[in-house]
Amino acid sequence: MAETPLASVHRELGARFTQFASWTMPLQFEGVIAEHMAVRHAVGVFDVSHLGRFTVAGAGGVDLLRSQLCNDVATIEPGRAQYTMALNDGGGVEDDIIVWWLAPERFWVLPNGANFGEIVSRFAAAAPDGVTVTPVREETVLLAVQGPQAAAVIETVVGTVPKRFRVVDTEYDGEPCLLAGTGYTGERGAEITVPIAAGASLYQALVDAGAAPCGLGARDTLRLEMGYPLWGQDLDSTTTPLEAGLGWVVEWDHDFIGRAALEEQREKGIARQLVGFALDDRRVPRPGSPLRVGDSAGTVASGNFSPMLECGIGMGYVSPPTDASRVEVEVRGTELAGRRIDPPFIDR
Repeated sequence: MAETPLASVHRELGARFTQFASWTMPLQFEGVIAEHMAVRHAVGVFDVSHLGRFTVAGAGGVDLLRSQLCNDVATIEPGRAQYTMALNDGGGVEDDIIVWWLAPERFWVLPNGANFGEIVSRFAAAAPDGVTVTPVREETVLLAVQGPQAAAVIETVVGTVPKRFRVVDTEYDGEPCLLAGTGYTGERGAEITVPIAAGASLYQALVDAGAAPCGLGARDTLRLEMGYPLWGQDLDSTTTPLEAGLGWVVEWDHDFIGRAALEEQREKGIARQLVGFALDDRRVPRPGSPLRVGDSAGTVASGNFSPMLECGIGMGYVSPPTDASRVEVEVRGTELAGRRIDPPFIDR
């Protein structure tokens, strides 16, 4: 198992660790609920160095990204970020990805950690002459600072704060530093990358400025409250963006892998749909649990306890129609009642 470059820092702060995407990562420090509420009401910092990172550089970079991804980077411009997906020929989601456009011929592409090798290889194989695809995960640290007070902490430590889905190229402690106004919690903040040499200093400075150390446990409850999908649970290579309710990520006015399959599905209709729900009590729906929405049946994809709503919440795939308001989830032989909710589950 790989370790984050900041593993020793996390141990000093009392982290409990878990294995995730072939990495050993902090699961929690003070506790999942405490860290969740710190992000919702103040500010937290996550070490997300397990996420993939590679650069695309060269005059044909825009065309390469357009051919490989279903959103269209040509609709934005340098200095901005974009959420997108890499699909297969059947329209399934091989990965959901963030792209940072730094300069006219320079991009950072950030896939999920579990899919990093496959996605960087896919880009390298498709890259035309004059375009370079270079992995940078092994030489950098990636931190996410999130919460209502994140901007103040980032300004104090780094000296600049990117606006939402904007990218800033600056320095920290004499080292290159990139910041993007992106995240996985629904709160204001930024994802920040620096070379490994500056990683521990930056992380400690953020903690000293007031950011609570947070682990993957809180990251999962935070993203679920916002209805953000997790690849491997809510998305996978057999799931299309249309089934996941993410049709807005597809820009139809360009050619990309999987477009023909999506066009056919859009014409014929989907056979299943991702829905959100909240249970009537604090019990937790588990992935794989049988799920019913009225007369429609399926299974839970993601489920957890919502510290903000103080009940179990989840998302799952069921066959249409899905317009019923009451939901039933079977957990360990017990039927749990709930109500249909279109995510996000909370208003931020």
